[in-house]
Amino acid sequence: MELAQATKTHETTYSLNDAMDILLSKLDEAIEDVENGRVEDVDVAFAEIEKI
Repeated sequence: MELAQATKTHETTYSLNDAMDILLSKLDEAIEDVENGRVEDVDVAFAEIEKI
């Protein structure tokens, strides 16, 4: 299920509606990842960040 679709244009500015569309799209992707088990343990993620 996709709530919003952001459309990329040649403009470098976004309206508030564009920003909300992008945010909702990213949130929808994150929810799908969690529902499908495509997540990483937080301890593993932080360990990888600390390596950088």
